[in-house]
Amino acid sequence: MNKLFGTDGERGIAVTDLTCELAMKIGRAAAVTIAGGEERHSRIIIGTDTRSSSDPLEDAVVSGVRSVGTDAEVLGVVPTSVVAYMTEKHDADAGIMISGSGSSAEFNGIKIFGHKGRMLTDDEECEIENLVLYEHHNIKLAPHDEAGRISYYNQAADDYIEYIREIAECDLSGMKIALDCANGCASVTAQKLFSSFGAEIFVMSDTPDGENINRNCGTNQIDPLIYFMKKNSCDCAFAFDGDADRCTAVDENGEIVDGERIFAILLEKYSRDGLLKDNTAVITAMANSGLRKFASDKGITLVNAGAGHRYILERMTENGYNLGGEPNGHIVFLDDLPTADGQLTALRILGIMKKENKKLSQLAADMTKLPQVMLNVRIDTQCREMWKNNKEISQMIESFENELGENGRIVVRESGHEPLIRIMTEGSDFSRINEMAMALEDCIRRLFRHRAAKEQ
Repeated sequence: MNKLFGTDGERGIAVTDLTCELAMKIGRAAAVTIAGGEERHSRIIIGTDTRSSSDPLEDAVVSGVRSVGTDAEVLGVVPTSVVAYMTEKHDADAGIMISGSGSSAEFNGIKIFGHKGRMLTDDEECEIENLVLYEHHNIKLAPHDEAGRISYYNQAADDYIEYIREIAECDLSGMKIALDCANGCASVTAQKLFSSFGAEIFVMSDTPDGENINRNCGTNQIDPLIYFMKKNSCDCAFAFDGDADRCTAVDENGEIVDGERIFAILLEKYSRDGLLKDNTAVITAMANSGLRKFASDKGITLVNAGAGHRYILERMTENGYNLGGEPNGHIVFLDDLPTADGQLTALRILGIMKKENKKLSQLAADMTKLPQVMLNVRIDTQCREMWKNNKEISQMIESFENELGENGRIVVRESGHEPLIRIMTEGSDFSRINEMAMALEDCIRRLFRHRAAKEQ
């Protein structure tokens, strides 16, 4: 496993773990590796979210990029997908997004896109990582008169809105929609974008102050949006995360429509209209078995990718597929954008509702999910990967899998960007799978607590 990058870029506590020095080195290494900074004059697009830590990290990344002769084009606060989109639109060599996504304000992250806004390959990430951690002293810095230049492009959000308006092609007049911007990047685009389709829009959590991103709002906390939606008598609602690359919906009854139900709606529509390439879409191992059965009943093929929408994109690109998604609401429309986009996802769902004259609850009811329990166990960073070789954990997983047989699943995996072990149990008996999940959680906590005590 890479020591620096997870499944969705570098992430950590801002300034403490993800220091300005580290950010500068990442910017410099990205310029050399992806943009070829030492070899030719090149340009990198840079965007940020609304965290107070994003400003100093942006300054550091820009300094690193310019130090090897690469130009930096700064977009300011924009959704992650805008950085990927503008990288392609402006024919830049790479793009860098500074965002902690759905994490709380003390965290931040750096996500790098290659040419045309594509996600990096493992080899490219490893090369950047080696330059940052081991070989940064060997990077040749540009002379003072050849340092990269900095420019500011303030129209990126408007360019994105114009583009989404062109590809979404829906008339939402007569609809009342509530939006939760998570005090993040959607705050600069959502009101203007969704209003432009003719809907009456009610927006909450759109006043970022640098510290309130994802705080009791957005995809992390749906209850305030449910209350807000009902208070304003809306037809439905959508919550975004901090960088607006994923969304969760709420139907007219106040029931949550999660990423998998959203994906099922899109799957059926794309397949029925002949838009789904090879009638195949990409998911992860964490996808609910109900989604798999739904797709099978519709004659749609689902193929697995590794956890994280980076690996979904990789699988889609390799095989020419155009639709992929994760349970958390990362939906990729590869014909339209090179990465996931929560606002486009919401507009596609709204367009289906309007065209078919159906409420969101009617569309979401077509898929029946199998009961599922998901738990996260935080571990010490030094203990990453060690749990995989623990006999007690592996035997417990095997025992539970044998008990469930074909009627359920156990998935235990490590988070790609946080020191967390994610536990998922699935089966028809919720009480029993909940017991299984808690037993695994207790086992992992006990074993790692014991290890930590031994090392002290």
